[in-house]
Amino acid sequence: MEFTAATIAGFLKGEIVGDPDIKVNTIAKIEEGQTGALSFLANPKYEHYLYDTKSSIVLVNKSFVPSAKVGATLIKVENAYEAFASLLRLVDQSRPRKKGIHATAIIEATAKIGSDVFIGPYTYIGENCIIGDGCSVYPHVYIGDNTKLGNNCIINPGVKIYHDCIFGEGCIIHAGTVIGSDGFGFAPQSDSEFMKIPQMGNVIIEDHVEIGANVTIDRATMGSTIIRKGVKLDNLIMIGHNVEVGENTVMAAQTGIAGSTKVGKNCMFGGQVGIAGHIKIANGTKIGAQGGILGDVKEESTAIIGSPAIDVKQFLRSSVIFKKLPEMKVKIDSLEKEIESLKKK
Repeated sequence: MEFTAATIAGFLKGEIVGDPDIKVNTIAKIEEGQTGALSFLANPKYEHYLYDTKSSIVLVNKSFVPSAKVGATLIKVENAYEAFASLLRLVDQSRPRKKGIHATAIIEATAKIGSDVFIGPYTYIGENCIIGDGCSVYPHVYIGDNTKLGNNCIINPGVKIYHDCIFGEGCIIHAGTVIGSDGFGFAPQSDSEFMKIPQMGNVIIEDHVEIGANVTIDRATMGSTIIRKGVKLDNLIMIGHNVEVGENTVMAAQTGIAGSTKVGKNCMFGGQVGIAGHIKIANGTKIGAQGGILGDVKEESTAIIGSPAIDVKQFLRSSVIFKKLPEMKVKIDSLEKEIESLKKK
């Protein structure tokens, strides 16, 4: 598709600096710009690319003032990053969507399929399932008995959804993810063996949740594992049984949450965060990459990092000391020798 600067500025309610009739038909990073491409500049570290970029149009913040001549047409908006994201969404939504049910799909007779859906090749939909209007279920997806998908969900190739799971509207599940597999429940026996505890619960995923590729979300032992509305999970995340993740919480890749932990709303977790079981994380908590959480985080909107995690400011002060430990060790050894010498005298 092709758009003029005037069309883009109209959609974004932006101000044009340059040629309103110039056209773009692709997108590119500002450092990799080419004729006919749209780019954006939000991070000041990338400003130097603006003066040499070959991109035809660049989105910038309204407050931005160039320090040299710019060859591209600029569109000034309130927030260049958000504006670029909204344009990408517009382009994505304008793409033609597949519809219809492929002949190789297996759909049990008791399943209910909504209107305007796509069900791809070699997909299985179990007994008493409900697939909402406008859903897209791509090839090789397995959907177990009694599972319900709300309207306009997208289930990407190879996703496996076990029985009795419930999804809200507008959910996106990426390839290879497994939802509703058994929680890690085993009871130790007197002979040192472990007896499997049946996992009788389910998984509930509320509206507008997006889950990355190769994520696993375990069903509850009893009750439900719950992912609240607006949650965004990166790839390769593990959510244990009976966990509850609060609204609009985001987690980066390789985060792991042990069973029965309750995560508040509006939290942000960096990559490889590990959270112990049966604890509570307060609303608005921010955990830095590789943070290890062993106990409750009670105070809301705190930022912590490290393993075990501590307040970010404390961690940074401690980091300064960590670097000096070898030097401090030499000084301590020297002082110990002096003290021993003085004792002998």
